[in-house]
Parts: sequence; C-alpha cells; structure tokens
Amino acid sequence: MVCRFITSDCAKIISRAKRIIKREKIPYYPPDHYSIPDSKNCQRALEIVRQCSPNFLTNHSLRSHAFGLGMSYKSKTKVDPEVFFMGAIMHDLGLTDPYDKGNTFELDGAVAAMSISENLGMSKENAELIHEMVALHNSVGIAHKLAPEIALLHYGAGADVAGLWIEDLHPKTIREIISEYPRDNFKEGMIRLIADQMDKKPFSYMSTLMDLGFEKKIATAPFKE
Repeated sequence: MVCRFITSDCAKIISRAKRIIKREKIPYYPPDHYSIPDSKNCQRALEIVRQCSPNFLTNHSLRSHAFGLGMSYKSKTKVDPEVFFMGAIMHDLGLTDPYDKGNTFELDGAVAAMSISENLGMSKENAELIHEMVALHNSVGIAHKLAPEIALLHYGAGADVAGLWIEDLHPKTIREIISEYPRDNFKEGMIRLIADQMDKKPFSYMSTLMDLGFEKKIATAPFKE
C-alpha cells in the first residue's frame, strides 16, 4: 500500500514535469461539459442517493462526477456519459445505512449500484462496469490503469476528498464546480463517516488507508471545508 502511494506521488510529479517541459496548459471545461445527463436512469439514481445520503455526501458525489470530467483530457477514450454519472453518483452508497451490509463500503456500494442499474434496465455490461467503478474508486495504483470510467471516477473522487490530482484541474473549473455543488462541511462529515466504518470494520481497506495518514490528507486538502 505504501508503495502504491509513493508510485502515485511519483506519477504526479512526472506528469507535472512533462507539462512544464511541453508548456501544456490545463484545459478549462465549462459547466455544460459535466452537466447531469438528461436520462431517466440518471435522474432516478440521483433521487435514490438523495433519499439515503446527507447533503454533503450527495454533493461530494456530484463534485466527483464533475471533477472526473474536468480531467477527461487525461483519458484517450471517451466515457459513456450515463454510465459515468451512474457510477459517480452512487459510488458512496455503501456509506449509507440502507446499503451498508457489513462488508467494506466499496463492495456494499458496488453491489447496490449494480443491482439498481440492472433494475433500471441497463445492460449487464454497463451494470458490471458501474460495479467496478464503485468497487475500485479508491484503489490507489490500480484504478487509473483500468477503463476510463473507473480511472476518471478515481481521479474525481480523490481530488474532492483529499486534493489528489487537484493540479490537473483548471482553477476556474474547480471554483465553478464548488459553487454549483457546495462542500457543506464535507471534511468533517466524511471523516466522521469513515471513522464509523473503521469502528465497525477494523480490517477494511479504508482502515489501512487511514493508518497511513489518509485522514490528514482529508483534513489538509486545499478546500476550506
């Protein structure tokens, strides 16, 4: 796990150095680039999340979707807009009471997201991809190598939770996304939710992350709250 964090940090340094050498600029994406897809499935998934999640967690999922698309230039392949939103908006379902079944929150959320997607009539292939997006969204050193939907959710959620890859987002894009989906004391709320997970599941993947200092990364992320 430590090696994965080190590898990730090295990759960020190398990527930043390449941009400086090539004089590449971070692209700005206007709000319509990360708007919620106009689909019944997306609206239903958002409704389900809002019914069971505190507002700070729902907004985190919306920012993760937007931040991920704000880094879409990093992917050589375009994502499926509906699939990406479905996975992004449901990626923390396992942190909510109705969907916490005692497994790691990533796995519980993945199972729930796949079941909801299938019940909404999505194809088995897309439902399975949504499952993988949720299951692997915080898998440092792994997620960025997989399908673009998985990689961009990993980037987007990591940027919002701990400021990871924040330098890969245009500053104006960041400001506009936070204005659209306020943080609402997100740091405090997320640390509280994760602490609850650690109490109930001391051998979970998240416990390992927190032991390695992830809580400090959340608390010191470059956001006010």
